[in-house]
Amino acid sequence: MPGSSDRVLQGAGLGLRRALLGPLHSTDQGEVDFLEAAPENWIGVGGRFGRQFRALTERFPLLLHGLSLDIGGPDPLDVELVKSIGALMKEAQVPVYSEHLTYCAAQGHLYDLLPIPFTAEAVSYVAARVSQVQDMLGTRIALENASYYAQPISEMSEAEFICAVLEESDCDLLLDVNNIYVNAINHRYDPLEFLDALPLERVRYIHVAGHYDEADDLKVDTHGARVVDPVWSLLAEVYNRKGSVPTLLERDFNLPPMEELLQEVERIRSMQQDARQAEMEAVG
Repeated sequence: MPGSSDRVLQGAGLGLRRALLGPLHSTDQGEVDFLEAAPENWIGVGGRFGRQFRALTERFPLLLHGLSLDIGGPDPLDVELVKSIGALMKEAQVPVYSEHLTYCAAQGHLYDLLPIPFTAEAVSYVAARVSQVQDMLGTRIALENASYYAQPISEMSEAEFICAVLEESDCDLLLDVNNIYVNAINHRYDPLEFLDALPLERVRYIHVAGHYDEADDLKVDTHGARVVDPVWSLLAEVYNRKGSVPTLLERDFNLPPMEELLQEVERIRSMQQDARQAEMEAVG
């Protein structure tokens, strides 16, 4: 299934938040390669915010990362939301739309991203809904491996569930490296073994983010802190296996000065350059 835009996705990106509208307009060319926004926050937005948003979409490639499609939930698929997302993708020449491999509604929105049971029945259910969305948009979407804190039904492992959904729906993977690290601590598995169990050929792009240390054996995925060294190390392992994949820094609150965010974006770019250099040396 083809993509929706010819705009090239590469390099190191940053999640767009309204508080960053002004600072992003002041960044130098090349400090950020692409942006990612939640479509629900921008569909139909006009006025000053709408003008600033449209100006940024003309300057930077934009990705859309949804919050409320509820791809694994029991409620009917929100067709009107999908149509609105499709219109925004066309307007802003968006090459990738992604969502969380979770559910977030049951007779109304639950305002949280909850884990889907790891069962064969759930695989078929989710894949059918993904296929419906992809048919409506005319392009593949990407699903993000999610953080979770309890899973009452597990007929298969998390990695097996992700692989099965991607295969049956023929969609892409948004690989969240922080979520792998958080889940590996909370559910006591080896993050590298988990990484190697995933179909990395389907990775469209990557997320890195910070989290909250509730305890040594409990991490909470918050996107409210700096990326920690073990997550940077895991990102390097992804690059070793997959090459220099486009990677985005997520920061949702506790926003530091723009200079600090750009330092983390630059660290991503530096790691990507190291990965490309290693690839060249291996070929040479």
